[in-house]
Amino acid sequence: MTLATVDFSGMEHVLWPWLFYGWGVGEAVLGVRTRTRKGSGKVSDRGTLRLLWLVIVSSVTVSTWISAVGEHNLLGNVPGLRLAGMALLVAGMVLRTAAVVQLGKSFSSNVAIRAKQTVLKTGLYGWMRHPSYTGMVLVFAGIGVHSRNWVGLAVAVVPPLVALLYRIHVEEIALREHFGPEYVAYSAETKRLVPWVY
Repeated sequence: MTLATVDFSGMEHVLWPWLFYGWGVGEAVLGVRTRTRKGSGKVSDRGTLRLLWLVIVSSVTVSTWISAVGEHNLLGNVPGLRLAGMALLVAGMVLRTAAVVQLGKSFSSNVAIRAKQTVLKTGLYGWMRHPSYTGMVLVFAGIGVHSRNWVGLAVAVVPPLVALLYRIHVEEIALREHFGPEYVAYSAETKRLVPWVY
């Protein structure tokens, strides 16, 4: 028996809900536990946290609905698309978790600069300025690929990506204002989301 003949569909049907809902619950807990309140740091969020939640929940819900009722036309519905979606979801969760752990107490679910925060330039942050957001984009891509539908993929990825790019814009204004030339120099040395690309 070769890997190509193994039926992974049963495993996928069991694992996907655990991964999908586990990711959602994890994000909700992270959002609540790491939100910086006024008095704990300088909050410069401009409503991006609410915007992100609204866009992400809407996009993921619609993409999931399309997966259930739509035609499976993504790449001709080649075998393994659902497993590829799961792999992207897991990769995104791992990357985001690693980025959050590396930032430690400096991580905030809203845009805020905490006291004693410094510009982190090592580890993942030596490769890109926003690895936790890169992880999120991989999660959205995983959800979209798992839908096995072109519209489902677009809905899962494009609106959240646009919202994330706006949040990055707001966040980088706050970081430049706080850290000045140090953050400007760091920005010149690293890309935002994809090393060497963007």
